[in-house]
Amino acid sequence: MSSERPIDIAIAGGGLAGGLIALALRARRPELRVVVIESGANAGGNHIWSCFEHDVALADRWLIEPLIVHGWGEHAVRFPSFERNLPGGYASLSSERLDAALRDALPPGDLLLGARVTGLMPTCVTLADGRTLEAGGVVDCRGPGDLGALDLGWQKFVGMSMKTDAPHGLTHPVIMDATVDQSEGYRFVYVLPLSASELFIEDTYYTAGPELAVDALKARIADYAAAQGWTSTPGDRIETGVLPVCMGGDFERYWRASSRGVAKAGLRGGFFHAMTGYSLPDAVRVALHLAAMPHLSGAALHERTLAMARAHWRGQAYYRLLATMLFRAAEPAERWRILARFYRLDPKLIGRFYAGRSSLIDKLRVLIGRPPVPIGRAIQALGRASGAPIT
Repeated sequence: MSSERPIDIAIAGGGLAGGLIALALRARRPELRVVVIESGANAGGNHIWSCFEHDVALADRWLIEPLIVHGWGEHAVRFPSFERNLPGGYASLSSERLDAALRDALPPGDLLLGARVTGLMPTCVTLADGRTLEAGGVVDCRGPGDLGALDLGWQKFVGMSMKTDAPHGLTHPVIMDATVDQSEGYRFVYVLPLSASELFIEDTYYTAGPELAVDALKARIADYAAAQGWTSTPGDRIETGVLPVCMGGDFERYWRASSRGVAKAGLRGGFFHAMTGYSLPDAVRVALHLAAMPHLSGAALHERTLAMARAHWRGQAYYRLLATMLFRAAEPAERWRILARFYRLDPKLIGRFYAGRSSLIDKLRVLIGRPPVPIGRAIQALGRASGAPIT
């Protein structure tokens, strides 16, 4: 370790949630000793995270600014029935930048890489090599816990960087191209123009199970690039992901299923958007909230993160309802119609949706009107989501 100073905060997991907590604490509470324990060879894994302009409040944006590698002034969506350019900034962050920021912010030895956690207590971390780290408080940020208590669908993707032989001509991201085959369920392609001749292309689809067909999606990405007229070769980045889309479940049982009595953040704490699996806005919010706490004992951290997670679960009820509509009310090949209808709405409403801050008027506006799914199945899905009897 870097010194014999006591560890004030030990963070298990050096991904987005754990990394942002560490950076927020080092910036706002430099007197504290913060140790991050990550099982991988570098912090952050292998990821590109993106956010819309209003996902993170302007006053809080300083936390992610050093991690941003690309930014654009608008973005586009495409559906079989229409295309639309949407105003508003869009930015992408990289795991490489997160790794570099943590290496710069933490003293030598306080970023433990290749260190596997085998046990957590509110003030103690046990490692696979036999070491025990005592700390004033511990936060568990090791990705999703036991998801068996939740009723889930899945958003799954493979992303690849591609180098084009000629300028590709794309000036802003296409965050959702659903003009691709929809026969197996809602699917879209996501495209980031990283330079005049480099793209990041991600094939994403929603299904009931978490299995990810990596080779099939890599082939679909190559086919998509060819269909756009881009002669290209794979670059040096490939990313995979399986994100939970939550329709319901027992939150308290999920929280208790791992690391009892220990503070939790990120997916481990249930801090994700129920409809999209998106976690960046909540990761920023939780990190800055913890950095502002006057007392950071293990018990205080657990009490605060549990209270925040419970409030987040309650606040996500509407998005769980929409996820239920997507998976349970629509035939797989027709699910794109739900998103197409949504993307015809006011861009500000769309922005609040992704940030998880939909107003009551927003919620009514999304639901009012003839749904793009069979009305009988919509009623059944809504009844199942609410627990109300169906007559």
